[in-house]
Amino acid sequence: MAFEPPRRLVRALGEAAPEGDDWLEKLPQAAQQAVALRELTVERVQVPGGRSSLVVLVRLPDGTPAVLKLAPRRARPESERAALAHWGGLGAVQLLEQFTAEGVLLLERLHPDVSVRSLPEAKALLEAAGTLRRLWVEPPGEHAFETVAGRTGRQAVAMRGASAEFSALVSAALDARESLLAAPPEERLLHGTFRQSKVLAGERMPWLAVGPDPVVGECAFDLARLVRDRVEDLIASPSGAATTRRRVKRLAESLEVDQERLRGWTLFRAVESGVRALRVGRPRDAELLLEFAGWL
Repeated sequence: MAFEPPRRLVRALGEAAPEGDDWLEKLPQAAQQAVALRELTVERVQVPGGRSSLVVLVRLPDGTPAVLKLAPRRARPESERAALAHWGGLGAVQLLEQFTAEGVLLLERLHPDVSVRSLPEAKALLEAAGTLRRLWVEPPGEHAFETVAGRTGRQAVAMRGASAEFSALVSAALDARESLLAAPPEERLLHGTFRQSKVLAGERMPWLAVGPDPVVGECAFDLARLVRDRVEDLIASPSGAATTRRRVKRLAESLEVDQERLRGWTLFRAVESGVRALRVGRPRDAELLLEFAGWL
């Protein structure tokens, strides 16, 4: 079988590919080798798939359904492996191999086409929040995970080069980050990129998280990305701003997170994503995100 990467993956990786990166060119051969080594039966490549990895639906030699995932080093697949191993299947997809080739993950099969996003909005937020709560555990000792301070520090540097048109929003987001990091609460292992589409239906549990980009820090940082889920619907709604503020309040209360800290991290993450979207040539996404940020 030919392992052609989906267009979505090619486009997303191409936006931020470093000079000389040839991971996409080598991907079909790497996938063939990973399948052959494990004697897997390939069903299909998941389309449209993700923005940072190739996902292949496979079966193990005994017929058990599974997922083979291949990701470039810059997507931090070894960090994902470490987080999944630490969670041990509690709230997240389970590793079927603890140790394997770099950039290759063999995972339990969930229902790839059924995410919590398919539920009505209120129910989707409830189920997503419940899943996220299970992931917030103490990080392992002597861990090598990136910290919220470290990750947002890199992002802050890039944000400072934003267009003068958005300087007020960028300044507000950077000020919020500085204030939040000055007195952080207890740290937990976080999913890092949590949103409704990252929660899939499973057999062991009704809903399980996939695709973490784990980071260690305060829970409000993780929850902030969930606040802006379905941002296009929020922007299209006449009551979008009021709905957003109610969502911040409801999520903060339901997960026992400080409301102002959640608002601050939601602002920072929305502005950072908006500025990045502008930088890589996605003006429509940037417009939605920065309008959303202005409501906060």
